[in-house]
Amino acid sequence: MLKSTLLKATQAGAKVLQEYFNGTFTISHKDTINNLVTEADKKAEEAIIAAIREDYPDHYILSEEIGELRQDSTIKWIIDPIDGTVNFAHGIPLCCVSIGVEQDGEMILGAVYNPLMNELFFAQKGFGATLNDKRISVSAKTSMSNACLVTGFPYNWEETANNPLNVFERFIRQGLPVRRLGSAAIDLCWVACGRFDGFWEHHLNPWDSAAGYLIVQEAGGRVTDFSGNAYSPYQKKILATNGHIHADLLKEINSI
Repeated sequence: MLKSTLLKATQAGAKVLQEYFNGTFTISHKDTINNLVTEADKKAEEAIIAAIREDYPDHYILSEEIGELRQDSTIKWIIDPIDGTVNFAHGIPLCCVSIGVEQDGEMILGAVYNPLMNELFFAQKGFGATLNDKRISVSAKTSMSNACLVTGFPYNWEETANNPLNVFERFIRQGLPVRRLGSAAIDLCWVACGRFDGFWEHHLNPWDSAAGYLIVQEAGGRVTDFSGNAYSPYQKKILATNGHIHADLLKEINSI
């Protein structure tokens, strides 16, 4: 039942995303000029929550725009109604709905759906990960020297040693291809299906990674913080890889 509700809610949010994409909608700003929220984000969030509430009115919800809807429940839904809002607002089809389901503090289900590319990623703890119902796995590359990487940047950060730009520069100076797609959920899923070999980011919120990190793990990858400890979506820093190059990437990230 949880799985069917998750997929129903994901589809509900994706329908709104499709309806508004490349259309006319209002855009406002959060803490910085480029940290956007659109009318579609809010409408998609409403549709997702309504779908969940229809089946589980007493579950805890944490969602990007509305925040926490606290309930005395062992189940928490962690929702990003549109991950990649800047892409969405500019008509770039790299955006998605991302929903993770947590039970007693452990992520048990995750779905990430980009309807504009017709790609639905799904994982259930202990049962593997899929893309459009076909089993996926991380890449088999064992050397960082020929890896394809992806990262993202926060809208602002302190000018400290080992800041996001320092780390990015380190990989670029080694001649490594590093992409920036603008959606952490898609970044994680593309690691899970082997398109990328590794992803790191310095500053994420729970809704950015809750579904995606489970999908990577269930696809055979490894996800940690920058100290190599087990990852939690309530941490800011994340490194997700195919596992083979994880230690090398951690060393580079922490080299200053």
